[in-house]
Amino acid sequence: MPQLRPLDPSFPIERQLATDAAPVVLVNVFTLDQADEQVFLQVWQDDAAFMKQQPGFISTQLHRAIGESPTYLNYAVWESTAHFRAAFAHPEFRAKLTAYPSSAVASPHLFQKVAVPGICVG
Repeated sequence: MPQLRPLDPSFPIERQLATDAAPVVLVNVFTLDQADEQVFLQVWQDDAAFMKQQPGFISTQLHRAIGESPTYLNYAVWESTAHFRAAFAHPEFRAKLTAYPSSAVASPHLFQKVAVPGICVG
């Protein structure tokens, strides 16, 4: 099971899940030992396949840090925190977390798009 290390310790994922918002983007940064990368990728693929079948799931993309850093960033779009909360709390998903390598540290955080005039839409 990955260790959880919040991006913002004053507002960890457990508190974010209690906030109703829509749509939301999950950003999850994973760090791990380089020797565990193949196991991590297999487990993440299995998790992503499960999430892809859940109501409210829109999309996901996994990114790897360049160079030799075994750091990954997952970006997933959900219709709402309610949808993500239901998937995140699902017993089948929770059971899958035990398959992550012990070196894995996850830092999940939920975001919403922000409109900046002339730059990007909300």
